[in-house]
Amino acid sequence: MNINIICVGKIKEKYFTAAIEEYSKRLSRFSRLNIIEVADEKIPDNASEKECEIVKNKEGAKIISKLSRDAYVIAMCIEGREISSEGLAEKIAATSMTASNITFIIGGSLGLSDEVKQMANHKMSFGKITLPHQLMRVVLLEQVYRAFKINNNESYHK
Repeated sequence: MNINIICVGKIKEKYFTAAIEEYSKRLSRFSRLNIIEVADEKIPDNASEKECEIVKNKEGAKIISKLSRDAYVIAMCIEGREISSEGLAEKIAATSMTASNITFIIGGSLGLSDEVKQMANHKMSFGKITLPHQLMRVVLLEQVYRAFKINNNESYHK
């Protein structure tokens, strides 16, 4: 099983980098992890709604260019279906029966383009809160690691 995370922007804070490295190391027992970063677009000051859409569409095109045809694509977006840790474990287990690649997509600070969301096999959310996209990467990695622990009947702190 390959887990791919396509995300917009680079991690700037060392504490996020350290957490990502730790969960990447932990996940290596269960899966091959590929983190694919695409460059974020500069958002003009006081950007109009139209300018924000242009930024999301440019970032979306970069994301789409990195998608593998054989991947099951999960877009992380606030309007996606909320899921529990156990639900994510079930989703990964069920998807692994038909696909060898699961690709999660995390958008930039403005979110994902409509085109990316429409291309996704599934839209998922960890709740109605808005998380900075850098923190979202850490949260997603932790939850994917937790899902593998659940699926392997291994204990994990609650």
